[in-house]
Amino acid sequence: MGEIKIKKIKRGGDSLKERLYLPAIFSGMGVTFSHFIKNLKDTDNLKVVWYPEESPKDITKNYRGVHRLMRADDGSVKCVACFMCATACPSECIFIVAKERENGDIEKEPDRFEIDLLECVFCGGCVEACPKDAIRMDSGIFSFIGGKREDFILDKDRLLSHNDLAKRNDG
Repeated sequence: MGEIKIKKIKRGGDSLKERLYLPAIFSGMGVTFSHFIKNLKDTDNLKVVWYPEESPKDITKNYRGVHRLMRADDGSVKCVACFMCATACPSECIFIVAKERENGDIEKEPDRFEIDLLECVFCGGCVEACPKDAIRMDSGIFSFIGGKREDFILDKDRLLSHNDLAKRNDG
């Protein structure tokens, strides 16, 4: 076997001043402090959104908000529990338990349908994968607040209520 050659790279910063990184830290703090003073002197020029009293103006129509489940024309859940959304989800945050549908031509419906918003990456893969257009991300809810982890796990009823909220926002 041949000899392994190791290339040694000399690390910069020979002097104590360079190794302490203090000049770089103070330089960065100086830039931050100068911006702070400039903004403090001219507060009328600052761009501020008083959220949540004022909604952001830069949210486009195709921005992905919190999920919603759609209803069919007869008022039932449009989802047929095919598991395509859960399969397409890269973060595996969708949990579905299917049950047999009592009436209609469709075999299944979700008994449980949950989305964990803390795990979701809001990629829209579930929306694209759904063959029945049963899940959408156009609820108009762009910030979601909760006090505990369970508040961020949306069940079927909460997802359906987002559908009703989206209709109010459109109208």
